[in-house]
Formats: sequence, structure tokens, C-alpha cells
Amino acid sequence: MTISGKTIITGIFGFPVEHTLSPAMHNAAFEAMELDYCYVPFLVHPDKLENAVSAIRAINLRGINITVPHKEKVMEFLDEIHEEALFIGAVNTIVNNAGKLVGFNTDGRGFMRSLGEAGISARDKDVLIVGAGGAARAVGYYLCREAHSLTIYGRTRSRAEGLAEDLRKVGDAVSVSNNFSDIERFHMIINATPLGLKHDDLLPFDTKNLSKEQIVYDLIYKNTRLLEEARAKGCLVLNGSGMLLWQGALAFELWTGELPPVEIMRRALLKAIY
Repeated sequence: MTISGKTIITGIFGFPVEHTLSPAMHNAAFEAMELDYCYVPFLVHPDKLENAVSAIRAINLRGINITVPHKEKVMEFLDEIHEEALFIGAVNTIVNNAGKLVGFNTDGRGFMRSLGEAGISARDKDVLIVGAGGAARAVGYYLCREAHSLTIYGRTRSRAEGLAEDLRKVGDAVSVSNNFSDIERFHMIINATPLGLKHDDLLPFDTKNLSKEQIVYDLIYKNTRLLEEARAKGCLVLNGSGMLLWQGALAFELWTGELPPVEIMRRALLKAIY
């Protein structure tokens, strides 16, 4: 990759940001498409987020991905926010349109693309989401429209109830559970908590009643203990690498106006993960 005065810069704001896999994925795509773009990680302290967003305009960055802990806070500094991101309450992609900063959230669509790629449809399925944070909100926004039913389990009951109430504005069959006593009735179970990021984390739920008819999707982008135990039960398992890939592919399209080279992005992402 050759950087010149014409190179268009994209990147990611996070704190921390050293772990990000997005540069490998996007730069491989730019190179394969022979686009004069570059993707750079930016370590942005929460106290400096407003300044960093202003810099997008000042130095004419084309677009920025947003990761923790900035996805919610960044919204107040943007000129326009896409309807989907407004509902989710978080932005993960910013597009700079001649100085006008527009916020999008591609996480939920990325999740649904990853399901479709695996040959899975949520239609006529009873789905359980474990977690009631931003990731649960992003995937729930789409699942509540397609699934036969959607159930939210959150460690904090009031937060789960709040999410369910919001999702009922999009889809009708949304409820809250306070235990896993009937986990065997769900066709698909999604872990939308951070449990599993660390090797010694507790499981988000007990896997003893899982069966081979069920799908277990962990939004964490690596193979976790949860997925290992679900696989041993015969479940179809998916990790979050597909969601990570597709949310990035959608951001690529927003920035460049080009269809992304998904297989090249996938190879670069998996190489970075493993």
C-alpha cells in the first residue's frame, strides 16, 4: 500500500484500540479493490471524544468506525443519525459527507447477514437473547421482526424490561425471562454478554439442557467455552466473527460506494484472529 497526498483516510476510534482487527480487514479490502484508501486505529480517550469527532471534519477523514466505550456518547456530536442507530442508541460507523457527519449502526444488519450466510433464518423460531446491553439491542432490532418470539434475559431485570418495551415498538412477540428453566424450548440462543472474553469467565448460562436441535450463537468473535460445550451437545454453533465481518463490509460500502470484497475481508479477519 502506497500512501500519498490523495489517499483517503478511514479508521476506528476506541479506548483501548490496540486489539482491533478492523485495520487488517479493511486495508486488505482497499488493496484488493485498488482503492486509494487507508484504515488507521486511533486511541481516543473518552475525555477527548468531542475533539476527535471534530477532527474528522478538520482533517477530512472519510469515515470512522466507533467501538467501546464511545458508541453511545458519540451520538451527541454528530450532525445526523440514521433511524436504525437512533433506535439502537449507538453508532458504530460515521460517514463524512463533505463535512456533514452521519452516524449509522451496522451491527444488527451484520448479525443478520451472518445468519443468512450460515443458511439460518429466524422466521418461525423462538429466540432467546442473553444480555440486555447494546449488542442485544442491535440484534434484537431485527430479530423481533422475524422471529416467532423473542425473549430477553438480563442480569438486571429493569434493563431487560426496558429493552423488551422498546423492541415491542418494532415487533409484537417480545418477552422477558428471569431464569433459564425452559431453555430447551428455544430454537436459537444468543449470548450478547461479554462473558467468555476471558478464559476463566463463568458461562452466561448452564448448558446441561441444550440439545442438538438448537442453535447457539456467541457474539464474541472467537470460540468460547460456551460454544465448546454447546458443540459437545450437538448444537449448531456460531461465533461473532461473521457479525464482525459483515458489519465491516457494510461500513466499507458506506464509505466507498463499492460492493466489498467479502471473501478477502474474511481471510484477513480470520488470519488476524487466529
